Amino acid sequence: MKTLFTLLLAGAFSAVYAQTSSAPAVQPYGKVDIADLELKACDFEKDANAEVLFEKGNLSYSVDVTSVELETHTRIKIFNENGKEYANIHLQYYSGNHLENITGLEAETINLVDGKAEITKVDKKSFFNKQLDKNVSEIAFTFPNVKSGSIIEFRYKLNINRLSLIPTWDFQKKIPVKYSEYDTSIPEMFYFRPDLRLYQPMVKNTSVTDSKVLKVLSHEHGTYSSSQESETIPYNVQNEVRAVANVPSLPNEPYMSSFEDNVQHISLNIASFKPLGGFNVNLMDTWAKVGGALSEDDDFGGQLKRSLSNEQAIINEAYAHKTTDDKIAYVFNQVKNLMKWNSIDRWYTIDGTSKAWDNKTGNSAEINLILYHLLKQCGINAYPMVVSTQNYGRVNPFNTTTLAFNRAVVYVLGDNDKKYVLDATGKYNQYNETPTELLNSMGLWIDRSKNTYDTVYVTKETPVRQSVLINAEIKPDGKIQGTAQLNSFSYNRIDAIKRYKEDGEKKYIDYLADGDNNLKISSVKFENMDVDTLPLTQKVDFDLDLAGSDQNYIYLNPNLFSSLKKNPLLNENRMSDVDFEYLRGYSINGVYKIPAGYKVDALPKDISLVMPDKGISFKRIIAEQEGSIMVRYSVNYNKIQYSKDDYPSLHEFYKKMYEMLNEQIVLKKS
Repeated sequence: MKTLFTLLLAGAFSAVYAQTSSAPAVQPYGKVDIADLELKACDFEKDANAEVLFEKGNLSYSVDVTSVELETHTRIKIFNENGKEYANIHLQYYSGNHLENITGLEAETINLVDGKAEITKVDKKSFFNKQLDKNVSEIAFTFPNVKSGSIIEFRYKLNINRLSLIPTWDFQKKIPVKYSEYDTSIPEMFYFRPDLRLYQPMVKNTSVTDSKVLKVLSHEHGTYSSSQESETIPYNVQNEVRAVANVPSLPNEPYMSSFEDNVQHISLNIASFKPLGGFNVNLMDTWAKVGGALSEDDDFGGQLKRSLSNEQAIINEAYAHKTTDDKIAYVFNQVKNLMKWNSIDRWYTIDGTSKAWDNKTGNSAEINLILYHLLKQCGINAYPMVVSTQNYGRVNPFNTTTLAFNRAVVYVLGDNDKKYVLDATGKYNQYNETPTELLNSMGLWIDRSKNTYDTVYVTKETPVRQSVLINAEIKPDGKIQGTAQLNSFSYNRIDAIKRYKEDGEKKYIDYLADGDNNLKISSVKFENMDVDTLPLTQKVDFDLDLAGSDQNYIYLNPNLFSSLKKNPLLNENRMSDVDFEYLRGYSINGVYKIPAGYKVDALPKDISLVMPDKGISFKRIIAEQEGSIMVRYSVNYNKIQYSKDDYPSLHEFYKKMYEMLNEQIVLKKS
């Protein structure tokens, strides 16, 4: 029988530090001010469809210090019809091994009727508790009687049976937040390293120490009664309050990695544990321990050696290929083409690899652990690995838990020390290109045979190139006739093939024209579409009417068939960091024959622009030579990420660069 604990409150308090300022009040559940019901718009974000009036979380350990509880109370104001989408609630929790559960859920809609608050409670029968898979569940519900002007609120308790797991608290949402407060009470035996991401000052930041006593029975048999012997162990609890006010919404922005990577939040990551009087807990405080847990998990490590029906035919064919890379490519393409991804991302299997293989469908773990197994059977140095996709958010290296990951992939060592991260879930993925949604985060791979577990930073080291070659003749009537050759490498190659095959030729031609009604594409021919190791070549025949040209002047913008026409960073302000995902290189080269009877009137000057940190460079060379205009643009990215604090300089550089990219050449009739 487990040792029983009883917690006795000692009542002694000592202030460690305090920093407070005025902050909006959090109201009790069900009590609403008429002023909030009459509120027409968010004070600091006028165009918001809805606003979080307040959200408060209280996190504490149970009286016997064996579990954690997070009590949350959220109140939202709906301003218009578009804001009604926030009345649909989905509360997900990790139900596997009874790690988490939700209790005490209450919800209600509050409307202003004849000057008074009218409350419509959500019937408990409307709370739909659904098991999404063997480890994840959710409670979903929709508020009734919601309209413009409504207030909705709900509260619940998240009960956590892992002492070191503290939920991340988001101070920011996709709608503005008037006030957000997170209160934590953590016993001194747990030391958590706070990861605080805030771009505005806290309106509350206090810390108070509360002295308590843990009462422990001195024996483990029988039923506890007040007459049983016990000993008391004093300890402290750190009570901290953190709050922010008037938090703007976090929108989707160009080159934004994900909401999770940019939201203002606090996460508490376990750093150390100091036992109290025989109170011992096994914490996964290193990545090696996490790897060991994965290895022993029946839904991950237990799947690695399971045979697949008729696998030998694939293995035999793979051995017929001479090089390691050829074997990897063959097996990868077999799994990618035979298996259908059900769009579910998990690091663990649900039905298991054998059943998924028979059904030819599965989640990301099932598909990629099948790939691992077949590669291993072919003698390839392959290792199962868990990663985090871009939308899930980058792995925090200090938060050592399996919950940091949401997809299983395969880590492979190929010829000449090449290293690959293979993911067969995407039908356009290549064995030799890590999918972009996995870049710039940490992966954890395991070698079960050697009990080796290690991390690797997943990145794309070489720049991804795109080149445009144009050969055209300018006609006296202000038209251009010519050809273009687009050479697409790496991700540019993959994106072009995916777009062409999914959209069809007509829509793809519209995409190449980029909304320019004056550009007419008569044909597109592809080369190397089926050869992963070569760039995709597109040969385009086109005609272009030069807008603004007349009988005396011809105006030409030579920036054609590139992805560099429209500046994506037009906004003056930025709420998120900029993430270009990978190093990039663009080049545009053009030869334009000048029509008879015309001469150059204005030719843009040669210019070089470089970011102060040399992260991005732009160069333009334009010259007249033997009756033609020679044009060359080049843009090179030597840096992937910029913080929102660096955005002003990046914004200014982009403004200048796109002005240079779109500056016109002027020809005058002689």
